[in-house]
Amino acid sequence: MIKKHKIVVAVSGASGAIYAKVLFDKLVQMKDQIKEVGVIMSDNAKFVWHTELQNKDYQKLPFTFYEKQDFTAPFASGSANFGTMIICPCSMGTMGRIASGISNDLTTRAADVILKERRKLILVVRETPYNLIHINNMKTITEAGGIICPASPSFYSNPETFEALAATVIDRVLTLSGLQNNAYSWGEGQ
Repeated sequence: MIKKHKIVVAVSGASGAIYAKVLFDKLVQMKDQIKEVGVIMSDNAKFVWHTELQNKDYQKLPFTFYEKQDFTAPFASGSANFGTMIICPCSMGTMGRIASGISNDLTTRAADVILKERRKLILVVRETPYNLIHINNMKTITEAGGIICPASPSFYSNPETFEALAATVIDRVLTLSGLQNNAYSWGEGQ
């Protein structure tokens, strides 16, 4: 029997909406492994999605969306047993607030809950270059049990589209989340 996952996905206003789109597409395909997906999108995330992808297809997703100040969302408490939170893409501001323990919205509150409950927090950070503040915030989150998974695609699978390139990152995120994912693996099938 496959364990069904309860996952929180937060989309910050960082550039890289393609990563969120590919993540959502893959989560839809993995519905047999998922019990529930709760989604938080900042206003800027919606703006960036529309700017970069030229659509509002996130509105068609079969997941439950929560407003950024809705502290009654189930994953605002550890008792709801959401096992994984993915912030994709994750802005440096969001990461900084999480690293500082500032729970000023649902995204940062949910991240705080995931860390305090010793569950999986995965930040798909999307910035370059990093300054020392960014690096120290990454260190703090890593020491607290979070996983920093930079949006740095790989090329050895020879991706031919932007979505395939983004999938090289998202496939790693899904594997880190504990989901069974049939993604390209180095050394297999060569």
